[in-house]
Amino acid sequence: MTDNTSSGKKHFLPESPASAWIYTTMTFSFHLLQRWRKEACIAAAMLATLVGPFLLKPKETSAPVQFDRRIVIVTPHHERIRDEFGRGFARHWQAKTGEKIFVDWRVPGGTSEIAMMLKSEFTAAFQQHWTRALGKVWTAEVAQSCLNAKAAGTDPARVAFLKSNVGIGIDVFFGGGGFDFQIQADSGTLVSQSKSGTGLAAIRQRHEDWFTEAIIPEKTGGEPFRDSQDRWCGTCLSSFGIVFNRDVLRRLGIEKDPTQWRDLADPRLRGMVALADPGRSSSVTKAFEMLIQQAMQQSIARLTREPGTLKPGEIEAAGIRLGWVEGLKLIQCISANSRYYSDTSTKIPLDVMRGDAAAGMCIDFYGRTTEEMVRRKDGSSRVGFIMPFGGTSISVDPIAMLRGAPEPELATGFMEYVLSDEGQRLWGFRVGVLGGPEKSALRRLPVRRDFYKPELTALMSDGSEMPYEKAKAFTYHPEWTGPAFSAIRFLIRVLCVDTHEEQRFAWQCLIETDFPPLAGKVFHDLQSVRYETTLGKISKVIRSRDKIAETQLARQLGDTFRGNYHLAADLARRGN
Repeated sequence: MTDNTSSGKKHFLPESPASAWIYTTMTFSFHLLQRWRKEACIAAAMLATLVGPFLLKPKETSAPVQFDRRIVIVTPHHERIRDEFGRGFARHWQAKTGEKIFVDWRVPGGTSEIAMMLKSEFTAAFQQHWTRALGKVWTAEVAQSCLNAKAAGTDPARVAFLKSNVGIGIDVFFGGGGFDFQIQADSGTLVSQSKSGTGLAAIRQRHEDWFTEAIIPEKTGGEPFRDSQDRWCGTCLSSFGIVFNRDVLRRLGIEKDPTQWRDLADPRLRGMVALADPGRSSSVTKAFEMLIQQAMQQSIARLTREPGTLKPGEIEAAGIRLGWVEGLKLIQCISANSRYYSDTSTKIPLDVMRGDAAAGMCIDFYGRTTEEMVRRKDGSSRVGFIMPFGGTSISVDPIAMLRGAPEPELATGFMEYVLSDEGQRLWGFRVGVLGGPEKSALRRLPVRRDFYKPELTALMSDGSEMPYEKAKAFTYHPEWTGPAFSAIRFLIRVLCVDTHEEQRFAWQCLIETDFPPLAGKVFHDLQSVRYETTLGKISKVIRSRDKIAETQLARQLGDTFRGNYHLAADLARRGN
């Protein structure tokens, strides 16, 4: 470079053509950046957005670049569960066989969305089998009967489906509720084995002791824990309860923590209860079913003490009918206190933690995990979780192999891993404990009864829960509400979700006028959804799978309750 000082300023001139080009380019770029600074910043931000995910991509992923085999699992489980079990099983299988596998998770939504997807995909797969392999004509009747558990044993389509090995490219269904898995098992989408040596049937042969009362009982507290035909089996335990924010409750003037479902109906909680839409979540429907069952048991106990003119053989039936109405009334009050119906149950504890809601209904492990997230150094937490004593059963999250699984051997290996000591430790052990999860505690309770020993519970995040002991406080009676499970979901939709705006306004009017008797009676008018009506007409429409008839019924009932809420609000404002 040459120093030219003739003008009194120093300029550095390039000594070669290449240097001249570099110098000119840098100078031009400098002036361009000065002039187009804003545009350059925007371009840089866009570049960072595009490149960022690649730069921040974790070194370890669940999808290896090269793998020998792949297992496909459909699940509603959240990412932490998928991460721990995916990584753990891949390591376990490689140590056992030397094969590197890819765990391919499919998460179409909650259990309800998965059920709809399975029905659609299996119907489409069977259509191909029916028309191509069997050479028969596909009709609407065939489509209705092939997955229908109540189709006659001689129905050609039903028989052909159960004899087939049609699949949808998925090996395992992992997570949900026992009710949903039993529906899938009855429809024929779940199988005990695909070929000799596979499925839960083979696991039972290898580990007979696992499938006993001492380890995984068939039923506990009235709840099924595994299928008697080995089509599904529980893997961990679930219960339902109330997650709450102590700071918000105190601000609202509520000094005591909630202990029962009825506490969520406190008028001081108006607009501060968080609920999820039962139409989107079977677990939420299950929680509402538990609430109704508790009301039924309380009504039976009350009538047993004071039977009046009832004969001993009439008390249970009368208590069931009375408890059904009382349970729905309580659901109305809790719903009227709610600020929304979320599409996902995971939103509930997060809103409670942030103080956007004072309390909400949720699954136990969501509540306990949220409580742990904000725990202070002194052990206290502004968030709490309780299982209403005598108000919830202990149920299971199952696992099963799907019909036509592409990799039945891998499917069997994964189910066996989840039920083994190695897999059960992942559910309940603390992070850092030998055999426990690597990244985050899952805060789930193992299904295996032999895990509730002092030497093992000491290693668990929630070892003091002792679910098999708590299950003794509540006995689930499937014959009471089981046949109405889908109807309960439908009723909450028309009674609360679709009419939520009118319901909340009527509730506000009732609170402001100190609950005038006539207005309250109209608000809780449930004549159109009595127990007998629900088990009869309403359940029949839902079971028919006639969407037009179901929509018409929903509109009819929705108009009825909407009218009730309008009238209740008007009566309350007039003091009646």
